[in-house]
Amino acid sequence: MIKLLLLGLILFLVTIIPLYIFNSSSPWPSFRTLKTINFGKTACAIFQGRWIWYPNRSYYTNATCQEIFDEQSCIKFGRPDTDFLKWRWKPDQCELPLFDANQFLELVRGKSMAFVGDSLARNQMQSLLCLLATVVYPLDVSYTSDSRLKRWFYVNYNFTLASFWSPHLVKAIDTDPNGPTYNRLMNLYLDEANDVWAAQIEAFDYVIISAGRWFYGPQVFFENGKVVGCHLCLKNNIKNLTMLYGYRRVFRTAFKTLMGLENFNGVTFLRTLSPAHFENGEWNRGGNCIRTRPVSRGEMKLEGDDLELYFTQVEELRRAEREGKKRGLKFRLLDINEAMVVRPDGHPNHYGHWPHENVTISDCVHWCLPGPIDTWNDFLLQMLKMERY
Repeated sequence: MIKLLLLGLILFLVTIIPLYIFNSSSPWPSFRTLKTINFGKTACAIFQGRWIWYPNRSYYTNATCQEIFDEQSCIKFGRPDTDFLKWRWKPDQCELPLFDANQFLELVRGKSMAFVGDSLARNQMQSLLCLLATVVYPLDVSYTSDSRLKRWFYVNYNFTLASFWSPHLVKAIDTDPNGPTYNRLMNLYLDEANDVWAAQIEAFDYVIISAGRWFYGPQVFFENGKVVGCHLCLKNNIKNLTMLYGYRRVFRTAFKTLMGLENFNGVTFLRTLSPAHFENGEWNRGGNCIRTRPVSRGEMKLEGDDLELYFTQVEELRRAEREGKKRGLKFRLLDINEAMVVRPDGHPNHYGHWPHENVTISDCVHWCLPGPIDTWNDFLLQMLKMERY
């Protein structure tokens, strides 16, 4: 009898527990995004799907868009293959419409939108600029010559688009400004939002917030003005904490800051972690990204620290959703991970500069423009449409 009961229990568990919990080769974490868009009477989880061959999509170029940074201008610097441009994201249960610049501009007429984060946030903002350039080019109304802080105005639509450079989201002090970027020791004030964006964000209707790669470096954590620990700081007199400790708290501070602004009534989108794709070595030891087409779902997956960072930011977004409802604020998840983890072909690799410049490190973090990153704005457009209905 006991054996029969045990057998029944095992069969029951196997039936109700998703198979991906037991499948270590699953390309995606067990946490599934529930965000859907409505198509008539049906709903669709737009972030769950696959890439399908689609050779007819037209793209912007350096000639039609002046805001492509050289570092992401893969075609300009001689990338010989273009197949990486010929794929379209296909959700499992519907079709994701291609970006419609006219529709986007009508949706944001009289509104304002800000991207807050690091160079990947800027990467998406430049993609959006280029997609919209097929209809109209905005005025540059930036208040500074710093290319990391840009502001554009679409006169005919009374629409403002801005980019705020804030890779840690909170107040951060570089302890060695002249040192190499990859291992600078940063002092992070985990409970103080960076004024670069916090002092100006109140007026924006849509805020797309993101952060990721900068947290892998050495950091000293401050709270209430005092050191509480560090990550990779190599100081014996400071408590060793993981980068997840700081990562969780900066998102909590960023969301809390938005909720604490008296006149902020905007919609906040968390754009999830953008995966890097170094193969054949680490980023500083010959790693590269030479593939020319997407991989299958089982071939690459989010794992290790990246998976932990992803879970952390999603958990903090869900927390903000609950708190935000008390103030009537909306927090949304723009989940790009499942789509992008299988796109190792979409990075510049070494096509972000001329060969004679002798740059030895490949870029497998940022995304070619044009390229798969344009799909982030396909997602964004659909989410904006949802907010209107």
